[in-house]
Amino acid sequence: MRIAVTGSIATDHLMHFPGRFAEQFVADQLHNVSLSFLVDELQVRRGGVAPNIAYGMGQLGLRPVLLGAVGSDFADYRSWLERHGVDCESVHVSEIAHTARFVCTTDDDLNQIASFYAGAMSEARNIELVPVAKRLGGLDLVLVSANDPEAMLRHSAECRQRGYRFAADPSQQLARMSGADALQLIEGATYLLTNEYEKSLLESKTGLTEAQLRDRVQIQVTTLGSNGVVIEGRDLPEAVRVPVVRDVNPSTDPTGVGDAFRAGFFAALSWELGLERAAQVGSLLAALVLETIGPQEYEVRPDAFFKRFTDSYGDLAAAEIRPHLPA
Repeated sequence: MRIAVTGSIATDHLMHFPGRFAEQFVADQLHNVSLSFLVDELQVRRGGVAPNIAYGMGQLGLRPVLLGAVGSDFADYRSWLERHGVDCESVHVSEIAHTARFVCTTDDDLNQIASFYAGAMSEARNIELVPVAKRLGGLDLVLVSANDPEAMLRHSAECRQRGYRFAADPSQQLARMSGADALQLIEGATYLLTNEYEKSLLESKTGLTEAQLRDRVQIQVTTLGSNGVVIEGRDLPEAVRVPVVRDVNPSTDPTGVGDAFRAGFFAALSWELGLERAAQVGSLLAALVLETIGPQEYEVRPDAFFKRFTDSYGDLAAAEIRPHLPA
């Protein structure tokens, strides 16, 4: 399956605050917030939505195509991704800007406060999908994930124009989008992916009901944190609900968990498995990230992956994924 993953490419600066953000805010002074958090840990990691997803797919034996914009400082990162199965030939390299930076502080409740410097990411709006499709002999799926907002709109519009199946994954960029732009992004998507809060925000911004929103896409995937994931669609007789993996031991850093879910979900679909299995594979990959510091520091060990999948979802489900795991 020829999958192009579009989205931000960034370096993550991940910090931990040994306390609770909620205890630092004064209710009647929220209009005048001025806070500094003394952190006790700093990790500098490879990140960005698109390479996080692509890395996860590579761990499961796929060779996804990464699409995004970077600076000249991307060389080491490129080598890392290529060593882990990611096609980086179509990445745009800026002549003037640095690769984007994500700076995030996480508290003891796993709440996060983050800032994002776009840098070269703003040039992603110049990337066209047609040359990629020609190089690969076609595109079976394009993931339109969080990126420069104009790039996201361009990619989804080109998918509709060229007839490429696509997944709309607005993620954190939904906060910046108007209702009209959000609607333009998702219109005609084969898949729409959000978490529970983003789903409500999308409905609020577009002014559409849950049912009306679902009519604009084929399949709607909503992650629910510790409550698992629910999948709904126009042609599905009933919702598909999948619980989280058993016995997860979370680290202090949840960054990249949603990206890993998407990697596993679409990898399993590329194996021609059903939506339930896809969500289960995505949930296990997400658990691996949740238990690790950094979004690309985990490794899929097939035997251990299979055993843990069996423990969480049963022998029959595990038997379906076993032939597709990398050797």
